[in-house]
Amino acid sequence: MYKLVIIIESPEHAADFDRRWPEFLAKAEGMPGLRREVTARVDRVLHGKAAYLIHELHFDSLPAATEAMASPAGQRAGQLLQEISGGRLTLLLADHLQDELAHMQRQPTVDR
Repeated sequence: MYKLVIIIESPEHAADFDRRWPEFLAKAEGMPGLRREVTARVDRVLHGKAAYLIHELHFDSLPAATEAMASPAGQRAGQLLQEISGGRLTLLLADHLQDELAHMQRQPTVDR
């Protein structure tokens, strides 16, 4: 699975951003091949650059993610995201690897 990770810095006008965020979600949800999306509002930054919101769009593969971004729906969502964030964002493509806790607990531990 691959994901597009969007890290949004603190917007200049948070109330305007929050009001328009559902518009972005509606456009992004029209992207072909989208399997899952996750939004996290950042509560506090423990180290590093401040972030306001993290949004993840999950796809089956890297080609599916790049095709979705290049699609008309992806282009519209990207344009709106640039507009409402004022360009204060970081976009990442990441290979999403996940394991279930029950599986991890069955693995032998290594003493350190």
